[in-house]
Amino acid sequence: MREIGLDGDSIFYDSRIHCWRDIPERQNCTLDVMLSGQRALRLHIKRFKQPDNPAAEAEADAIRLLVSHDLPTVPLVGWGRAADGRGFLITLDLQGYADTEKAVAAGLSVDRIVLPLALLAARLHRAGLHHRDLYLCHFFVNDTNPEDMRLIDAARVRHLPRWPLRQRWIIKDLAQLVFSLRIAGADEGQIRVFMNQYAQARNSKITQRMMNRINRKAARIARHDASLRQLQPTRNVSLPTTRPLSDEN
Repeated sequence: MREIGLDGDSIFYDSRIHCWRDIPERQNCTLDVMLSGQRALRLHIKRFKQPDNPAAEAEADAIRLLVSHDLPTVPLVGWGRAADGRGFLITLDLQGYADTEKAVAAGLSVDRIVLPLALLAARLHRAGLHHRDLYLCHFFVNDTNPEDMRLIDAARVRHLPRWPLRQRWIIKDLAQLVFSLRIAGADEGQIRVFMNQYAQARNSKITQRMMNRINRKAARIARHDASLRQLQPTRNVSLPTTRPLSDEN
């Protein structure tokens, strides 16, 4: 950060930082810089608008929680607060990885992501954690090896509660994934393969009753998503491609 010339206050106004999404609670930004040795670096920055919002610290803790359970995620660079209490979080760009939702839209077969998705979701739940925002766009897939996947946007990751509330949160995670797989074009056969692979990886069974609950929850998510897109269209703005470093000078 010293080499880049940033501190806890300038991170909120430095002209090199590009804000690509601005929603009521935060700004999502990128910073493209060149370090010594001609090493290009892209950082992702979340800037929270309200003072004393614990979101930055909570997400940093959640990323470290994933790492402690050997779950592949985004590298954490730093977090903190400005003098006025506004929080920020900095992570390193996952170079060579792509948003799985976009990768499928660009031609990656759903069949190639079903197994790695199921295995990573199962690993998360086996570790006693839940994501609470487990959509396809929060899985980043290696450009050349779809089996290499990372789980991002860990702001809401928590320990699973004890039974029976544990089942409720597992169903919510799975419903979010089923919803986003359907949006991506997965058919019901591919959904069944996903669920079977997930169950096998957890050495468990998906009963018809549980599948019915997942489907009902997925339908509610679809209705809520449609409403949210109307109320906050900028929430779904896509991350831009890397801008040339010359544009930052």
